[in-house]
Amino acid sequence: MRYASAAVVFATITLAWEGSLRIGRAEIGLVGGATVVLFLNQLCFIYALRFTTATTVALLFGTLPVFTALLARGAGIERHSVRFWGAALVSFGGVALVALGSGGKLSTDLKGDALAVGGAATWAAYSVAVAPLMRRYSPFRLSSVFLLAVCVPLFAVGSRQIADQHFDLGTGVWIAFAFAVVGPLVLTNLLWFTAIDRVGPSRASLFANLQPFLAAIIALLALSEKITAVQVAGGVVLAAGIVLAPRAPQPVPDAD
Repeated sequence: MRYASAAVVFATITLAWEGSLRIGRAEIGLVGGATVVLFLNQLCFIYALRFTTATTVALLFGTLPVFTALLARGAGIERHSVRFWGAALVSFGGVALVALGSGGKLSTDLKGDALAVGGAATWAAYSVAVAPLMRRYSPFRLSSVFLLAVCVPLFAVGSRQIADQHFDLGTGVWIAFAFAVVGPLVLTNLLWFTAIDRVGPSRASLFANLQPFLAAIIALLALSEKITAVQVAGGVVLAAGIVLAPRAPQPVPDAD
């Protein structure tokens, strides 16, 4: 339901501004592959949270820059220096500090842990896949196409749960749902696509590792939860990893 709502928002804006959602035939295969990867990412993320702890998921998602860099290099999009790999290692250390400092428990549930790693890997693959498309299409058009496309398999696998879902949820829940559509889907898709276009998927993924630390800050401000010294140290380490990373990836040399 959340993805469908965001897809309608994006499609409406894109049609009003650009007049079309058309993607060229040459990119249809890439769009289809990216849609499958995004669909798998959603399943991995949601079910990882079901089978393991949020702390474990946050920790394992700290591998995102590594997966992104490896896939970007394999796809011939980027080549990375030793400095970047050092920054990725520092970033993972920052995520580990934030996760452990939250007081949450780490899990050894192999199924949940594997799904969390799968979530990081599939999001990395999705980010690398959309990078070439950013050269020809706007973030609005790409967001519209991908969200509309991924709604099809999501509705297929979730049809039974949707049929059993009651929607008498109260005003507060619907406000939260609206925020979940406009914030984490509409706004962040635009920012993420723009970031990939400006700095490349690998460097953008380093910033994505700030999520658990920013969540701790928001919990402090909105829910009056405590933030520990270890979490603050993790935030500092995450910032150090971003500063350490080179500003732009090295271009991959031509085959000839």
